[in-house]
Amino acid sequence: MAKKRKGRAINGVLLLDKPYDMSSNTALQKVKRIYFAQKAGHTGALDPLATGMLPICLGEGTKFSQFLLDTDKTYQVTAKLGVRTTTSDIDGDVVSERPVNVSAAQLATALDSFRGTSQQIPSMYSALKYQGQPLYKYAREGIEVPRESRDITVFRLDLLRFEDDEVDLDIHVSKGTYIRTIIDDLGELLGCGAHVAQLHRSAVGNYPTDRMVSMAQLEALLEQAKSEDVAPSVYLDPLLLPMATACDGIPVVFVDEMSANFLRHGNPVQCSNAPTEGLVQVFIGDDIEQGEFIGVGQIDDDGLVAPKRITVVV
Repeated sequence: MAKKRKGRAINGVLLLDKPYDMSSNTALQKVKRIYFAQKAGHTGALDPLATGMLPICLGEGTKFSQFLLDTDKTYQVTAKLGVRTTTSDIDGDVVSERPVNVSAAQLATALDSFRGTSQQIPSMYSALKYQGQPLYKYAREGIEVPRESRDITVFRLDLLRFEDDEVDLDIHVSKGTYIRTIIDDLGELLGCGAHVAQLHRSAVGNYPTDRMVSMAQLEALLEQAKSEDVAPSVYLDPLLLPMATACDGIPVVFVDEMSANFLRHGNPVQCSNAPTEGLVQVFIGDDIEQGEFIGVGQIDDDGLVAPKRITVVV
């Protein structure tokens, strides 16, 4: 008999405004405890020095975190010119210090070279794995391992401020783009070196920034519930977004209860108006607003919707 999980079977996505100097995993565990959730997972780690949007999936929502990993992100970053570090951010050891003799025109030209699609070699201090171990573990031991370059796209790169040795940028990038690497490359292109002094993630996909909540807000609501002797869920659960929001942009198909049951038992089903290939969001009913989201399917070779990530009935 399967061991019963401790906690509530609460499903949804919380948009946490991660505080400075806290790891993503620590933030995840704090949110999980506050919600007393059975399961929780984040959707791509932010460095401890970074603040901003960290979507945290609860319960069955964890099945769809991968789709948020694959979406684009927007950041505001402050680059410190003149100092290059081992980690390309303020937490690293200084590699070199050089004078900053950069004009506004030189900076504009350099920034333009990053716009559009290019290839990027991930930092040794990233969480990407090589032979089962994260790259940063090798880096901490002074070991450099081969990394393959990857295609990235900088959809938008706006200069917000250039003052003395500091540059503020607003950057909208594709999945898997390392802002630290962009800043390190920018510093080398300018001939003075650079590192990330501050980093804030303002957006993940199309999630609304006004739905972000801080850890302090969550803790205050928890205390309020305790002081009023009401269930914390009264104040906490309305902050959650539906699980389907993690799959934004994926085409939608509708099924009836019988087909949903087939999908939940691992069987493909036929859906009218389904695309000929790719992924689909699956809803029971005939419209998104009133329907029940049950997961993501994959169009198989026979044109049927096969289960890929399907929720279970509690």
